[in-house]
Amino acid sequence: MNLDDLYADIERARAELGSDVVILVHHYQRDEVIRFADFRGDSLQLSRVAAEQRQARYIVFCGVNFMAETAAMLCDPAQQVLLPAGDAPCPMARMADVEQAEEAWERLSSAWGEDLVPITYQNSTAALKAFCGQRGGAVCTSSNAERLFKWALARKGHVIFFPDEWLGTNSALALGIPRDQIAVWDPDDPDTSYARAREATVVVWKGYCHVHTFFRVEHVREVRERYPGIKVIVHPECPVDVVAAADAYGSTAAIIRYVEQAPPGSAIAVGTEINMVARLAQEYPDKTVVPLARSLCGAMYRTTPLGLRDALRSCVAGAPIHVVRVDEETRRWANLALERMLSQ
Repeated sequence: MNLDDLYADIERARAELGSDVVILVHHYQRDEVIRFADFRGDSLQLSRVAAEQRQARYIVFCGVNFMAETAAMLCDPAQQVLLPAGDAPCPMARMADVEQAEEAWERLSSAWGEDLVPITYQNSTAALKAFCGQRGGAVCTSSNAERLFKWALARKGHVIFFPDEWLGTNSALALGIPRDQIAVWDPDDPDTSYARAREATVVVWKGYCHVHTFFRVEHVREVRERYPGIKVIVHPECPVDVVAAADAYGSTAAIIRYVEQAPPGSAIAVGTEINMVARLAQEYPDKTVVPLARSLCGAMYRTTPLGLRDALRSCVAGAPIHVVRVDEETRRWANLALERMLSQ
């Protein structure tokens, strides 16, 4: 189908739906999808925006599964959240399931009793968020992970963090926790993990974002050679040595602010998803913005203009497709974990 005709179809469906629909688009989406955003942002920001759209019957979330789940948990049950891709699983979110988390919790509780707080990254399943909510824990984002670690360690002596090893490790190190007090829990080797974790303060799950673990110190060195004086900013999901080699690190929103606030003529290498980096280069032509390396999120790339068109048309027909639902019990406990984060 001709792309212009497809765009016209999307606009017609959106016009017919009017205020009944809101389109949310994550920063990592391709430009062909971003152009239709009523709101764009990071995952939790968009979920909170979704919860504010009380007039909308349909929330069309151009992102990945866990994002649409969070929106569904925060929205009114009468609203319907659609994922245009149908299925767009975040690989990292799939690296920690509840059964594995329960085994780790039971083993660590045998050593520490109740002196343990679970925290899960927003990039996790609703079920894992609920697991943390039931056990006095919370959700965090990449922008407030360090604050949530402080909150947890003020309450108990130990933290277990799901599912990103690197965000957890970088956050603990930033708080001054020694490296030898940070243990990695490998769900495929719980015996060895337990032996190492017993003497730790923070236990981080062996999970990762393939977009951000793609970056290497060699990339930092090469971009500095290519652009003398360039500043390098990376996401805290990157490995520890990459974060240490960069000039700055921060969440998606922090990276955007860094580029926005840099003086004209600045040169900045950004270590995050390529679609976002390319868009920053377009939006700030008075600066040189380059990718630290080209790293694409395949799960995000599953959302296409065709998928968006079909989702909107299904709403027009009154038979929405790819609706994301979270059962009431999971919603209750997961929302409690989110509320603990938002209260900090």
